[in-house]
Amino acid sequence: MLEHGGRLRRAAQHYGIAEADWLDLSTGLAPWPFDIPPVPERAWARLPETDDGLEQAACAYYGALSVLPVPGSQCAIQLLPRLRRSGKVGVLSPCYAEHAHAWRHSGHIVREIMEQEVDFYLDTLDVLVVVNPNNPTGLKLSPERLLEWHARLVQRGGWLVVDEAFMDNTPELSLAEHTQRTGLIVLRSFGKFFGLAGVRLGFVLAEQKLLKLLAEQVGPWAVSGPTRIVGQACLLDTDGHARQRERSELASGRLERLLGLHDLPPYGGCALFQWLITPHADRLYEFMAHRGILLRLFAHNSSVRFGLPADEADWVRLEQALAAYTKETT
Repeated sequence: MLEHGGRLRRAAQHYGIAEADWLDLSTGLAPWPFDIPPVPERAWARLPETDDGLEQAACAYYGALSVLPVPGSQCAIQLLPRLRRSGKVGVLSPCYAEHAHAWRHSGHIVREIMEQEVDFYLDTLDVLVVVNPNNPTGLKLSPERLLEWHARLVQRGGWLVVDEAFMDNTPELSLAEHTQRTGLIVLRSFGKFFGLAGVRLGFVLAEQKLLKLLAEQVGPWAVSGPTRIVGQACLLDTDGHARQRERSELASGRLERLLGLHDLPPYGGCALFQWLITPHADRLYEFMAHRGILLRLFAHNSSVRFGLPADEADWVRLEQALAAYTKETT
């Protein structure tokens, strides 16, 4: 299993701080969960039905013609490599590590490439995987550029896979409306923007033929009845979408300014996190952890990712910790 953020229980045991006393900024989730609607008893007692309106709500929200609900976009990341014979896969890196891992695990030859290298390698690839906006760098690529890459890939039967897990605040950059094109696959995460990672819900947007093949891999009843009810209610809550976008954008900007004030200017970010490279990433991570603030450490490139504080008390706590770190290191 690869390392991920959110392992709060392990951190609590390691640092001897009770779980309830932590400020968890390690996951990149919106810290304001949407309200959970009442779940009828029948949703717990019966197998889930696929004609309950969830797919229609997702199509409307994402602007796509067809979607496949899955138990978290991680499920699709692991299953998509099974739908192709072994080939050459490019992964725009650094990014969410599960992408490269999944394609390698299925026997594909994986090359992790940087943005400026894509045009050089593209015509040698069968699949290109892009995270947009990227996690953790925050890099945003235009739809026009991505569609140019897709056009080159599809000429040779290739795929462009775009993970849009952090796209909800910038829907104008999404490729969702283009996903009826052959060889274009978009992954969307539900839990991050809606602050409900525990429900385990995601969506694959693609042409019907590919969705049918993927559905056979996922199997029946993969998304539970209660999850389908919660997901549909949240996807239809247009007022809630506007509130979430506004407060996350404000909080992300505030976090960027706060880090800059303490000589830790972010290298990149998006509406749900800020990311910075520092030669002292390990030290910063440990300093915060000993004060009950959990960050996401990327040891391979000496960087850390900060998620968003939920309320004013959390902001004060983070600011005090940053001030103490600055004082100790200057």
